Amino acid sequence: MYSMPKINSKDSDYKSAKMVVCGIPFDGTVCYRPGTRFGPKHIRNEFYALETYSPLLDLDLTDYDIFDIGDMDLPIGDTQLVMDTIFKCAQRIVKDDKIPFFIGGEHLVSFPCIKAVYEKYQDLYVIHLDAHTDTRDIYFDNKLSHANIIRRCWDFLGDGKVYQFGIRSGSREEFYWSLKDAHTIMRKFDLKGISLLPEKLKDNNIYVTVDLDVLDPSIFPGTGTPEAGGITYKELEELFSVMCRLNIVGADIVELAPDYDKSGVSTIVAAKVLREMMLSILTKN
Repeated sequence: MYSMPKINSKDSDYKSAKMVVCGIPFDGTVCYRPGTRFGPKHIRNEFYALETYSPLLDLDLTDYDIFDIGDMDLPIGDTQLVMDTIFKCAQRIVKDDKIPFFIGGEHLVSFPCIKAVYEKYQDLYVIHLDAHTDTRDIYFDNKLSHANIIRRCWDFLGDGKVYQFGIRSGSREEFYWSLKDAHTIMRKFDLKGISLLPEKLKDNNIYVTVDLDVLDPSIFPGTGTPEAGGITYKELEELFSVMCRLNIVGADIVELAPDYDKSGVSTIVAAKVLREMMLSILTKN
C-alpha cells in the first residue's frame, strides 16, 4: 500500500467497517490523455479540506464505519493481470460483506469491480453516468479498454441491466447498439428520468459507476477525455438523493486526471462527489 491519508469516518478497523474504500491507480488503456492513475492519491489529499457533514443530505461521515485500505499495488504492462488483481481484491471485500467503493483510475477498472459484485448479487443492475457510451466491442484490436467497459459488463449482465445517463459521445454504432437494439437503457445529454429509478428498481441490488467527465469540462477540466455539453454539479446532486433510496452494493468514481487542472478544483469536486456518494449509500445500510 502507498503511505497516504486514509478516508476514514472514525477509528474504524476493517472488521467493523460497513464500507471499504480502495484506490485503483491504473490508466494503461487510455486513448487520449493519461494521468488518471494519480486520481486516488490527489482525492485523498483534498478530502481533508471537506467537512464530514453534508448539508444536502443531513448526514455526517462520523456516524459511519468506513475503512480505507489505500491503493492497490498493480503490476505494470499487463492489462489482463491488472484486471485479475483488481478482481481478487474486490472479490475479497464483497465476500467479507463490505460495501466496496473504488476510486480510479481509468474507467476500465470498474469492469473487474462490477464483475466481483455480480458474482455475489446475480440480480445486479448498473447505473452509469458518463460523457461516453463505453460500449465498443473492440477498440484498436482490444477488448479491454476504457472505451468498452460497459460492453464487457453487458457480456455477463445482459440486456436492460445498465442505465446510462449524460451520454453525449460515442460512435454511431454504439448509439444504435444501445438505443435501437435496447441492450442498455440510455439517456443522452442529461439525467432526466433518473429520479424514477427507485420505483423501477425497487429492492434490486445496484452498482453505481460515475465517470466524472459526465460533468461539463467548464466545471471539471481535470480529466483525460473532456467532452463539452455536460451536466452541472447541481444537476449531479439529483444522483445523490436517488442513491439514498436504492440498495447500493458497490460504487466507484473514475477518470480524474488531476494534472490537467492546475487550480485543483477538479480534484476538490471529485472529493465532494465521493463524500456525497458514500453518505448516500450508507444512509440505507
